[in-house]
Amino acid sequence: MSAGTRKLDVTVTEVVEVNDLVKRFRFERSDGGEMPTFSGGAHTVVEMKDGDITRLNPYSLMSDPRDRKCFTISVRRDETGRGGSLFMHRNVKPGDRMTLSFPVNLFSLDLRAKKHLMIAGGIGITPFLAQIRQLDATNGHFELHYSVRTAALGSYAEELKAQYTDRVHVYHDDRKEAIDLAALLDGQPLGTHLYVCGPKGMIDWVCRTAEAHGWPSEAVHYEEFLAPQSGKPFTVTLASSGRKIEVGEHQSMLEALEAAGVDAPYLCRGGACGQCETDVVSHDGNFVHRDHWLTDDQKACGNKIMPCVSRFEGRSLVIDR
Repeated sequence: MSAGTRKLDVTVTEVVEVNDLVKRFRFERSDGGEMPTFSGGAHTVVEMKDGDITRLNPYSLMSDPRDRKCFTISVRRDETGRGGSLFMHRNVKPGDRMTLSFPVNLFSLDLRAKKHLMIAGGIGITPFLAQIRQLDATNGHFELHYSVRTAALGSYAEELKAQYTDRVHVYHDDRKEAIDLAALLDGQPLGTHLYVCGPKGMIDWVCRTAEAHGWPSEAVHYEEFLAPQSGKPFTVTLASSGRKIEVGEHQSMLEALEAAGVDAPYLCRGGACGQCETDVVSHDGNFVHRDHWLTDDQKACGNKIMPCVSRFEGRSLVIDR
């Protein structure tokens, strides 16, 4: 079942400019009821009616999981993105009615951990805000290292430092400050779990360094939602009906299926969860795999594809739908 099959009718109750790039949005249920429960690290998919286009973008929930009155997200404006962040920044205002998915958590805390070591970069701070509130309520042991471009663009850095002085460390790129990751990883007590969210380069660096320093994979957690990339248009055929669907240059296969009225499953829409994994019946061409889910062997076999972020280049593609 996709996250999109369970939806919330909400009203925007607050829009706050956090800094030059980031805005915070607060949503409450339009019927006055309580929001669904969630745990730190969860995300919601925001539905945006942008003219003839329906955009569905996942955003981490940053509000206190104990607060059932509202959901809060922060959106970083991306001038070169596919339009979702620009829509949120330019069009969404208090009083607007919108649709959210029920929360899904692909980046949850492992509560067996003795300590939670968090590494954040840029807007990757947002899931940690909810996780920290969750741990704070239960006296959980955490330590946050947060890399920002400048102090002015360090979303929520000052608030975090003020509240958790000894447990929050902020690094500024413009001051040439950097996380000494090797020393940090080597100095952790037994039972520590590592979490990272931020730019792809940071995630790869942290995961690679942790592996090199002997950290077990089950103690390393990361979250990265990939935005679908543009590419050459192609045609996909549905095996169940023989129907042919055109996938546009700036459209993901998942979006094309949805636009054609096909009920395609999803949870993250960013190549991380595996919910939209689809069997390939036949193909004549090459896949452009961009997901985190399929193994290298699966990608090489060409028997599966993740329609949310991956593409196809060739003469024919038939999928099991």
